[in-house]
Amino acid sequence: MPNYLSPGVYVEEVESGSRPIEGVGTAVAAFVGLAERGPHDEPTLVTNWGQFTQTFGGFLEGGYLAQAVFGYFLNGGSTAYVVRVGAGGRNGGNGNGSAPPPAQAEIGNYRIAAKQLPGGRAEEITVEVTHPTEEGAPEDRFTLVVKQGGKVVETHTATTKRGKENVVTVVREKSALITVEEVASGQLAKPDRGTVVLAAPPSAPAEAIRADDIVGDVADRTGFGGLEIVDEVTMVAVPDLMGLYERDLIDLDGVRAVQTAMIAHAELMGDRMAILDAPPGLTPQGVKQWRDEVNYDTRYGALYYPWIKVADPAGEGTVFVPPSGHLSGVWARNDGTRGVHKAPANEVVRGVLALQSGVTQAEQALLNPIGVNVLRSFTGRGIRVWGARTLSSDTDWRYLNVRRLFNYLEESILNGTQWVVFEPNDDALWARIRRTISAFLVNEWRKGALFGTTPDEAFYVKCDQETNPAESIDAGHVVCEIGVAPVKPAEFVVFRLAQLSGGTSLVNE
Repeated sequence: MPNYLSPGVYVEEVESGSRPIEGVGTAVAAFVGLAERGPHDEPTLVTNWGQFTQTFGGFLEGGYLAQAVFGYFLNGGSTAYVVRVGAGGRNGGNGNGSAPPPAQAEIGNYRIAAKQLPGGRAEEITVEVTHPTEEGAPEDRFTLVVKQGGKVVETHTATTKRGKENVVTVVREKSALITVEEVASGQLAKPDRGTVVLAAPPSAPAEAIRADDIVGDVADRTGFGGLEIVDEVTMVAVPDLMGLYERDLIDLDGVRAVQTAMIAHAELMGDRMAILDAPPGLTPQGVKQWRDEVNYDTRYGALYYPWIKVADPAGEGTVFVPPSGHLSGVWARNDGTRGVHKAPANEVVRGVLALQSGVTQAEQALLNPIGVNVLRSFTGRGIRVWGARTLSSDTDWRYLNVRRLFNYLEESILNGTQWVVFEPNDDALWARIRRTISAFLVNEWRKGALFGTTPDEAFYVKCDQETNPAESIDAGHVVCEIGVAPVKPAEFVVFRLAQLSGGTSLVNE
């Protein structure tokens, strides 16, 4: 309270005591795989298909990353992070652990080199140096125009001065095709106008990709290990894993190692799900046998079967691809239209022409109990997701929407209660915590995320002297117990019909 000494009217700003919790995003996918080009040292954000092609190129023969991202946006996805493997450093090379030297040329005091491109397209790269023509342009400013296959794909305007506009810095941060380094010390001069041709270096062979490359490392920001730095991610998919297995470049042990690492990553982060693909070409009996062999048991993973047939933009006709990319989009669409509490099932999968294997109701009865989510084709209703289970044997975490709802609630409460830290640990604080969390959960109950006809049936929030005894307060702890009743999907709908004799009347009660 300020100490007023002079008579008058004073206005004070005070906190209302209410700190509303905002729900976090639930539909941010992350994809790891092979691409034509692009950065491979950290996750890259893309928000539409055009951004992906601009950064990572188009569809790659023998690769499924582009197909997965395309299917994600087609089915309703809006935000994704992409991690490219198979280029440079430890993620590629000539098969013996060393990378082939890229083509390069010198312009003035700089050396320009073409980055290694993984995949089938390796057109000639040309770099043209131009100078500004407008009046008053700085003397040290120039532009690099990068062309691939005769088309302008990048333009970088920079200077020779040290700083964020330096040509080395600009190209390192923005170019997916070239690198620039200084070859002279001291005063650097602006390069003369001209054009240099960089023959594209050999593509990184897919044979050089190992399971460790896909798993990656958080320190190097490679593989899905690099996704640990991105808090927004809620689902992770590696569509190229089964493509490498399909071409005998990774065996089943390698597949199991990567998928086990995906599950471990999701469990470690605690706020995301691993979307797994089954191997291609398996019958329902075959996928059951494979599922029994790998024996995954996790509440942070979901498995989909079978592969899906889509149009092949890279060639003619159609191609079978893993379903994880399209299913990520279905999850995102479901979250946007209904909410994360709604099971992402009984939804049409857009862009799918057919399924690699048809599954009957009797065959699904073998797969559903072991957590294999089946895609099925229904006459007049299209191809739909007909399963919404995790890979957990724990019945409390059997359904995808329950696990994802808890991820959402936990992350939202965590982010929305940061103000509590270092506040006086007393009854007033406990009351504010109860009000804040209760208000948030009431909103979720109104949306239909929680079970019960009243808020008291849907959840409880307990933060008082019982949860915070003296010894807990002395240790600096604030303990708040929260219990919620999530809604669960109507997985088995039973209508009981009885035959009545003629003349029997029915009374509605």
